[in-house]
Amino acid sequence: MRKNKFNNVAGFTLLEIMLGVVISSIMMAAMYTTYNVVNNSYSQVVDRAQISRSGRDIIGMIMRDIRLAGFKYYYGVHKENEDKRENGDPYIPREDYLKYQGLTGSVYDSHDPIIIIQDELGNAQSLSTSFDTTSPKSDDIPSKRALDYVDFCCDKIHIVYGDFNEDHITPNTINQPYKRYRITYYAMPRKNKNDFYYGVYKTKESWIQPVGDPDGLWTTDTTNCPECFEGELIRDHLVDMEFIAFNQHGKIINPPPRPDSSSRKDLYNIRSVDVRLTFRSKKEFYRFNKLDAGGNIIPRLVKGLGDRTTEIEDKYLRDSVVVTIHTRNIGQ
Repeated sequence: MRKNKFNNVAGFTLLEIMLGVVISSIMMAAMYTTYNVVNNSYSQVVDRAQISRSGRDIIGMIMRDIRLAGFKYYYGVHKENEDKRENGDPYIPREDYLKYQGLTGSVYDSHDPIIIIQDELGNAQSLSTSFDTTSPKSDDIPSKRALDYVDFCCDKIHIVYGDFNEDHITPNTINQPYKRYRITYYAMPRKNKNDFYYGVYKTKESWIQPVGDPDGLWTTDTTNCPECFEGELIRDHLVDMEFIAFNQHGKIINPPPRPDSSSRKDLYNIRSVDVRLTFRSKKEFYRFNKLDAGGNIIPRLVKGLGDRTTEIEDKYLRDSVVVTIHTRNIGQ
């Protein structure tokens, strides 16, 4: 800083001003870099937490349904109800009278508690057209390994259990106090512009068979089943969904039992189910890919429960939730 000898006014020289601008620019650049690093780290933590939280939420839904698999309600003998039956008034049958179809026939018609179908997309006899069912062509995929379409996705599970509604014993309703529901969790391919992934869907069906009818049918018609629905999207950006059944001895039942195969004898030997759900981030998570000495991308691995480990070469984050669910109502 100099003083003017004529009017005694102090001021900065051009060199001092330029030096101050340079120092200020360096400080601002350092502050921006620090902010950018902290913000990216925060975003990554938030993305990882969201993926993990959504996976746990869906696991909670699946866990509740698997634990209900095979449940049947028993009303028993009650004097007031027996009097109604003798008088010809609408009454509640002592036990579940609904027709049972199991251990043989098609998967769709079956009432068996748990049926696992490996490597199959879509819901059996689905009528929904609200979601994209077209798989992307291989020519549209820049990296097959990155987008997972060379691997099978995903397993599907049917879960059947009973329930009860005492209000449904009058001719004004469907006159069906005993309920039987089938829950199906499955995957469908989805896309957003050039980004391809899967979505987890859920369908809830009800077996409609009024008292006195010898037969019934599965339906999602909300007229007779207000709580039913079909093809409801639960979560996007699924990578894989895997179900593995275990018997009473803790051994894997492979292949999973189903009514249209020779393994149907093990349908009522399922004592627990291992579930794995793997999701990926919506946006690219990593800034760089790892390279080997030759400059080739080192793939990241997504571990499966069995032999379904997948190699990934893109920059998306993938996170898996794995849980063992014990069945409570399945027995010989």
